[in-house]
Amino acid sequence: MPRPLRVEYAGARYHVLSRGDRKEAIVYNDEDSRRFLKTLGEAAIYAGWQVHAYCLMRNHFHLVIETPEPTLVKGMQWMLGTYTARFNARHKLRGHLFSGRYKAILVDDADDGYLRRVCDYTHLNPHRAKIVKPEEPLEAYAWSSYPLYLAKPKDRWTWLRVDALLGEHGIKRDSTRGRQEFSRRMEERRKEGDEDVQQVMKCGWKWGSGDFLERIHELIQKPLTENHGSIEKRETLEIRARRLIDDGLHEEKLEQNDLAKLPKGHPVKIKIAHRIHRETPMTLRWIAENLEMGTWRYVAFLLHREKKRFHNK
Repeated sequence: MPRPLRVEYAGARYHVLSRGDRKEAIVYNDEDSRRFLKTLGEAAIYAGWQVHAYCLMRNHFHLVIETPEPTLVKGMQWMLGTYTARFNARHKLRGHLFSGRYKAILVDDADDGYLRRVCDYTHLNPHRAKIVKPEEPLEAYAWSSYPLYLAKPKDRWTWLRVDALLGEHGIKRDSTRGRQEFSRRMEERRKEGDEDVQQVMKCGWKWGSGDFLERIHELIQKPLTENHGSIEKRETLEIRARRLIDDGLHEEKLEQNDLAKLPKGHPVKIKIAHRIHRETPMTLRWIAENLEMGTWRYVAFLLHREKKRFHNK
């Protein structure tokens, strides 16, 4: 199976999810929960993370972090390995505690709203799981960062950063009034759905605005290989294909809107299509649609004719 892509760069934000092996418990009792949070705090200090939100459940955890330096993998390896060793020693067990590789979804940091929604999603997890009863306040669940957002700064973990999330909620001061407003907003959020966020958490690898993928592409330090996940690889290569279109048009002093004016089999379109087909895995259907060349069968015919013409020279 291809491994999920680990995209790391300075300033990246992530929603991290990891489950117990075979969906079994990763905490048995409150002492385990305290030890998990202690390990999380040590990992944050060790890797230099800024923790915006967390929620520890019986068999999985959610974590929203920001990495001023590209230390996601370094910190997660240390945290999961250290907590597993501590858990096994405490309960006289051996072997894996967590199932496979953790999931890390990149969260857009350029536009307001994405951090807020992913943190709200994390804090609302006990509500969605019906652990917090409808008549209970959300802070009744002790093992998330939400109750600490309502506490005074001196009563919080030093590694928990609250200003960014409060700011995205429009709360300018970490005061009694500001925390009360945050509580009111979160209780209102319990009445709302978050289906789009849940969909991203289930099968996505990034969440952001339309140009987020291109900004990620600029920040990636390592080239993609065949070992990386197919979705991430395809989307990043699509950026390359679109750039080949832009470059081909620029060479001919044309603009994107000129594609609609040119015939389907225009030499410029054939030249660009040939390069995309040779240098990327984009389908003939994709090429036909994005170069406005009619059907994929027509593109196949044109490329085949071009290939024969080349060999007959």
